[in-house]
Amino acid sequence: MSTDPIHADAVHHTARLVATVPLPLGSARADAVQLLPWSGRLLLVQHGDEELAVAEIGGAGAQFRFPAPWPRRFGGATVSPGGDVAVFSGVHSVQAVDRTGEVLWELPHGCWATATCAWTRAPLASYRDDPRHQNPDQGSAAFSVDGKTVWVHVRQYAEGRRPYEEWLVLDAADGEVLCRAETMTVGAGSVHFPHPDPACMGLSIAQGDDDAPVLWGRRDGRALAVARAEGEILQSISPSGRHFLCTDPGQWALYLHDAADGEQLRRVDARAVLPPVPGDDMARWDYEGAYPYEDGAVVSTEEYAEVPRHWLVDPRSMSVRGRIAYPVPVAGSPRSAGPGMWCTVAGQDAAVHLWRLADEAGEVGEAGEEIRS
Repeated sequence: MSTDPIHADAVHHTARLVATVPLPLGSARADAVQLLPWSGRLLLVQHGDEELAVAEIGGAGAQFRFPAPWPRRFGGATVSPGGDVAVFSGVHSVQAVDRTGEVLWELPHGCWATATCAWTRAPLASYRDDPRHQNPDQGSAAFSVDGKTVWVHVRQYAEGRRPYEEWLVLDAADGEVLCRAETMTVGAGSVHFPHPDPACMGLSIAQGDDDAPVLWGRRDGRALAVARAEGEILQSISPSGRHFLCTDPGQWALYLHDAADGEQLRRVDARAVLPPVPGDDMARWDYEGAYPYEDGAVVSTEEYAEVPRHWLVDPRSMSVRGRIAYPVPVAGSPRSAGPGMWCTVAGQDAAVHLWRLADEAGEVGEAGEEIRS
């Protein structure tokens, strides 16, 4: 198919609505929704100031909540594949809790705030109203796909050296550190990307400049090998786990990487294949995207616009196959929702839509059974 900008904008691929799922906490009192596509189940997660709300999409449709140890401005959270444990990555520590809020284990680490204090396991009351602890930098955490390990990005302090950051792999049962590697970053925030192989994980770290790296980790017993892609932002991982897709802080290009060693295989520049919208000098890839099919990624431009443009890209050739056509309005960028699906935000951020391609056969059409909400 031609990658000429005029041709790419003229070809349309219809998206089929699979489900519309209301957000358990709405949008005013919670962070943006996460979708955790664990094997055999899809969990929708929202982090509020007082609780972490989880809803199972499809299956039994279970809903449950975890008491939050601190307000959401002090860190992120994730949920185990079994839905029975939540891990909160905070300013001073990482905590694993059950649904009653009981702390199963805690890993103290260096302070993420500008205070550079020496507190570990600090009670919330000691820093909640401290001006130096407001709007702190943040790490992140994620379970491996089998739920046996938790990968965390933390800040550390040691006598005689400047603050540094580490990537740790923990035993999910008790928080024991199984292996570690320094990230060589000064992070403002980070996001983990679980891989189908529980020994692998992606980590995208924002540093507030063009030096944002993607780290690709592979655990072998007590050793953690890390490949690095400088100046890139991880978007999504292919269903098989063989490849991952990135863009860059300037939003110039998409990059396809081999997950075996992190090597960049090919790229596509937005300027070369997409026409700009009126008033813009060029099209720019958005930071988020989905990789629902081995032969099809769904990525966007102009996520800020009232009508963002979503595109179907073939990662095998990094060619644009055309524009996604939706039967209802969508907002923002597409986001991963597991093999064969992606999600978008509905109006006023009150719900998420789950989508499949309606006009594809073969590999694309065999992505899984219909999900009922």
